[in-house]
Amino acid sequence: MIAPITVLGIIAFVFGAVVGSFLNVCIYRLPEGESVVFPPSHCQNCDYKIRWYDNIPILSYLLLRGACRQCGTKISPQYPLVEFLNGALTLALFLKFGLGLGFAVLFVLCSALVVITFIDLEHQIIPDVISLPGIAVGFLSSFITGFGWLNSLIGILAGGGSLLLVAYAYQAVAKKDGMGGGDIKLMAMLGAFLGWKAVLFIIFAGSLLGSLIGVTLMLVQKKDSTLAIPFGPFLASGALLFIFFGREIIGWYLRIN
Repeated sequence: MIAPITVLGIIAFVFGAVVGSFLNVCIYRLPEGESVVFPPSHCQNCDYKIRWYDNIPILSYLLLRGACRQCGTKISPQYPLVEFLNGALTLALFLKFGLGLGFAVLFVLCSALVVITFIDLEHQIIPDVISLPGIAVGFLSSFITGFGWLNSLIGILAGGGSLLLVAYAYQAVAKKDGMGGGDIKLMAMLGAFLGWKAVLFIIFAGSLLGSLIGVTLMLVQKKDSTLAIPFGPFLASGALLFIFFGREIIGWYLRIN
């Protein structure tokens, strides 16, 4: 007999993957300024309207061997990757936090971070249509989860304000822009959802990850220090580290110091 928690875990993964299918639509259409509702999903090459049985997360991609049923045009592996990633994040949230309001709020945040990460990686932009409503949703959610509206409000000011100061300082010293407004709004959104205590952790973790990967890419590609690397995905990674391992990492750090 399958344990109830196993069944719920499977449901959580499937639900996350299904939502991940919609996130793919957002990732593709938002940078183009298109509606995420109309028209329905279709092949970008032959305009074939994708049937429900060809739109089953992950499974349809495997059965179709990564190609359009109508014209055979290859489908980007990003589609099943996003579906799997969102399913895995949803499962991880369920296993760590169980079902409840906290799970629901963090599910919304993690799904938004998936969209932001893939859009920023490809287009080097963070759409305001995600981050600005995200600030409001994060703040309003603090009233229903018991998280504390003051904690959320300070998080917004500390998150957005800290990166805004960094951006001004860099511009004053280097005489050029080094950080986009999208990163500032994203950090304000993260502060709204996770509170002011998460801000320093996320910025430090994101900067550390960004530096390690940035230096590695410069060495591999033999580029100089002007190589442009989007910061949004590293802030998103720092936020995920805080959500799942923040308490453990902070506790470990305090013990060794």
